[in-house]
Amino acid sequence: MKMAMVGLGKMGANMVRRLAGDDHEILAYDVDFSVAEQLANDLASVTAVATLEDCINRQDGQRVVWLMIPHTLVDETLDKLLDIGLAAGDIVIDGGNSNFNLSRERGNRLAEQGIDFVDCGTSGGVWGLDNGYSLMVGGDNKAIAAIEPLLISLAPAADKGWGHVGPVGAGHYVKMVHNGIEYGMMQAFAEGFELMESKQELDLDLGQISRIWQHGSVVRSWLLDLVADALEDSEQFDSLSDYVDDSGEGRWTVIDSIDQAIPTPVLTLALQMRYRSRQDPSYAGKVLNAMRAGFGGHAIKKDN
Repeated sequence: MKMAMVGLGKMGANMVRRLAGDDHEILAYDVDFSVAEQLANDLASVTAVATLEDCINRQDGQRVVWLMIPHTLVDETLDKLLDIGLAAGDIVIDGGNSNFNLSRERGNRLAEQGIDFVDCGTSGGVWGLDNGYSLMVGGDNKAIAAIEPLLISLAPAADKGWGHVGPVGAGHYVKMVHNGIEYGMMQAFAEGFELMESKQELDLDLGQISRIWQHGSVVRSWLLDLVADALEDSEQFDSLSDYVDDSGEGRWTVIDSIDQAIPTPVLTLALQMRYRSRQDPSYAGKVLNAMRAGFGGHAIKKDN
């Protein structure tokens, strides 16, 4: 099917590549036109467009626009699309990490004009191109059915890794909780490896231990794989800063747990430990950074 992808960063560009691999026709737009041009040069079914107007005007019938942009730019972009001519029957998908409350507001706003808004929590990071993405989708049944070919192409398989989880807002809510859980799992690995690293008298080979745990262990996981890969390059690992950033979802998860009076001590403490990492150096912070860089290609600060 034909659609426009707005935002060609680390994930957006790879999603275009995966969609093009299934012969979808993609209008690719980014503020840096050269990124869109490169994708168009590499992929026959991709057309680089220089303006948001082209994202709308070069689609016939029902227009589909997928946003892979920072959550702070979503409202501004929606305003521009509406001014350009986004109209009743069209579909806008927000595949970024937006706050679910704002997604519900955006859905209500567009629904007043007959436009469907779909919020799609997207997980998979820089590995999604090869492995497929985990897609948590919120929206109207009819809108989800219309974009199902896109979801199937992006997911690991037609019947795996994606699902319609509820109304508008549900997709980003589920992704928010997913990321809160991710914080807790990452913190647990980081603390465990720091504990072993401090036991100097045992002279433990942490790289070897991580590889042992990858097979048959109850803690085997993709996050553990990333730790093992990072520990193989000791020079690169030692150069990492222990300053660990957060992109918002962990905070929103904790806020929601407070609003609902649901205890989430592990998730909350994991978020607090990220704040702590910005104050004092720690080995655990280096492990967290190695995982973030591995699964999402996140920028990390080097140790001074």
